[in-house]
Amino acid sequence: MKVVRCRKISAGRAEGLSLFSPAPISFFGTVDPETGVVVERGHPLYGQKVGGRILIYPTGRGSTVGSYILYGLSRRGLAPKAIVMKEAEPIVAVGAIMSNIPLVDKPECYDFKSWLQMVVDADRGEIIIL
Repeated sequence: MKVVRCRKISAGRAEGLSLFSPAPISFFGTVDPETGVVVERGHPLYGQKVGGRILIYPTGRGSTVGSYILYGLSRRGLAPKAIVMKEAEPIVAVGAIMSNIPLVDKPECYDFKSWLQMVVDADRGEIIIL
């Protein structure tokens, strides 16, 4: 077990498998709002579903519409369980807060990959890799 300290942006706690992207994500244009599948051609996560996973990526990009797309995914049960970012930005922060998705950033180390079993405890400022 490894504990990584981080900064809380949106409250909550979630456990699940990680889905790591080395590239930024825009929920407007990268993720299909109806399915939660990454549809941006050439993106490292192309064809994968973000729902039910701990989504890890460096930063967001794009339109303020992304907040509402993240909220819509949450309403449909297709949103990530939690989000870990190297550097959070307001669009994702607002979407996560509206959707009650735990969001953390600035992890003390950024050595992540997909398929790690982990807990994101935003309230304690911890990412626990099991």
